[in-house]
Amino acid sequence: MKIPLLVIVGPTAVGKTEMAIELAHRLRGEIISADSRQVYRYMDIGTAKPTLAEREGVPHHLLDIIYPDEEFSVADYQRLAQRAIKEIWEGKRLPILAGGTGFYVNAVIDNYNFSSTAVNWEFRRRMRRLGEERGGGYLIDKLNLVDPITAQRLHPNDLRRVIRALEVYEFTGRPLSQWESEQEKESPYYLCLIGLNMERVLLYEKINRRVEEMVAKGLVDEVRDLLQKGYSPTLNSMQGLGYKEIIPYIKGEASLPEAVAILQRDTRRFAKRQLTWFRRDKRISWFSVAKDKKKELLEDITGFAKGKLDQVANMV
Repeated sequence: MKIPLLVIVGPTAVGKTEMAIELAHRLRGEIISADSRQVYRYMDIGTAKPTLAEREGVPHHLLDIIYPDEEFSVADYQRLAQRAIKEIWEGKRLPILAGGTGFYVNAVIDNYNFSSTAVNWEFRRRMRRLGEERGGGYLIDKLNLVDPITAQRLHPNDLRRVIRALEVYEFTGRPLSQWESEQEKESPYYLCLIGLNMERVLLYEKINRRVEEMVAKGLVDEVRDLLQKGYSPTLNSMQGLGYKEIIPYIKGEASLPEAVAILQRDTRRFAKRQLTWFRRDKRISWFSVAKDKKKELLEDITGFAKGKLDQVANMV
């Protein structure tokens, strides 16, 4: 029998973490983070990592598992997440995969085959230097020549994913889009995929407010502390949303209001790209998050998940 897996996705700030915790209480679950930035230690505020108090006693997996200067790939994540899913299920609990990194989610639920596309860190460092010297547009143009399908869905500034796509072609001779199209047609899990979304105006207001709250909680001090620990601004981890926008302020190259405005803008753009990614997956059932209707939404999603998962397990 396939292991049942509840998956919660959606744009940043929509409320995935809170919903996952509520569902974990109701369905006897444990949460596996599907956030490419929450894997890093010392990076808490800028990644919106839930605190111990906010986790409300629900076990969380794949948080704080590496240091900011350690190499970490989607293949590493896939291996660890699939192991966690198995262990949670064997412990008579429901695995809940929750987060907004679409590539991480799909690598797990569709069992992407990375065996022929091993990581080459030297190639990645060389491409990153080119991107920093010539701009993200240069790399996306290179990608467009060999893999226009992947190039079309990636933002030029998303260097990490652009470089990964170039790496796949460089060392396999085949574009990433071709590899993805040949993945297993059927998931190794019995899936219940839930997408959270809200009206764009409301989501953008929430994003802007969240950024302001991050700054109030000490985001600038968190970034400054990372730099003082010796973590280079050029690290993949430090190029993440919430960190690369604050570094210019710390260096005296921008005012705090300017840095905050840029972070808010970049986060809104990121949310838009997340929605574009997830909307391609027709397996996802979407639920709208509205003001003052969280209780009704929780009841609806709980009922939907139970109805879906009760078909294969009596545990929920």
